[in-house]
Amino acid sequence: MDGTVAELGLSLHDKAVRTDEVPLVVDYWAPWCGPCKMMAPEFAKAADGLRTNARFAKIDTEQFPAVSQRLQIRGIPLLILYAKGREVARLSGARPAKDIADFVRPHL
Repeated sequence: MDGTVAELGLSLHDKAVRTDEVPLVVDYWAPWCGPCKMMAPEFAKAADGLRTNARFAKIDTEQFPAVSQRLQIRGIPLLILYAKGREVARLSGARPAKDIADFVRPHL
């Protein structure tokens, strides 16, 4: 938990959401998505600010469309917060770092 955003592949994503010991926030995004690109630095700021409390990661939904289908993702960017092997909350749309942190904190 060094405050950086990890890039996940499909198998690592599936393992992390099931087994991470600390809350995990995953950004579901795609390279063609303008709002996703705009939010990336804000997501990184939130990751740095909450580095002792949660892990932050992202997965490219264009490269791994199966994850979008399985999670019924209808729009991106989408943040999903996982804790103890289950989904606990979703936040859609591009958000500033403060909104991302405010989304995560109640679930820590």
